[in-house]
Amino acid sequence: MGNIVISEFITLDGVVEIPEEWMGPYFTPELGQTIGSLMGAQDTMLLGRVTYQEFAAHWPNQTGDMADTMNGTPKYVVSGTLESADWQNSTLIPAASAFAEIAELKQQPGKNIGMTGSGTLVSSLLSEGLLDELHLLVFPLVVGSGQRLFGASGAQLPLKLLDSAAFQSGVMHLTYAKA
Repeated sequence: MGNIVISEFITLDGVVEIPEEWMGPYFTPELGQTIGSLMGAQDTMLLGRVTYQEFAAHWPNQTGDMADTMNGTPKYVVSGTLESADWQNSTLIPAASAFAEIAELKQQPGKNIGMTGSGTLVSSLLSEGLLDELHLLVFPLVVGSGQRLFGASGAQLPLKLLDSAAFQSGVMHLTYAKA
């Protein structure tokens, strides 16, 4: 069974939107190794529409190991508006049947199903109990506004801390699972 393992760049005030605008000074080789380890433990990616479109516009035009991984990995994109998912190795999951199809995907043999970005989808999966691990890479920064990962539903979501690590840059890596 594939676990859904989510990794999110998040600020101290809970913002996950447009991390490329605020993570730069904190992105170190240590953080890169952590991301590489998370990616190495997955053989499938699950993406929301916005993240999918950003990645699909960027990665097919890149070269190197990371581009090979991003382009070659099977990808499932959840959307209520996309009519097709044309990036290499991509499959569209209609939003209306997403929870059932993701539950079926978790039953397939293989490694982890990795997610990054896709804040709206992550929030939904948390609420539905489909999340297995949540890796928060907390940046020592308050941005003040933007899409937040938590708080939209108003419902409590108990989690248990599995691990934590502090990086030299001040970034914290917090790993949670369902409580």
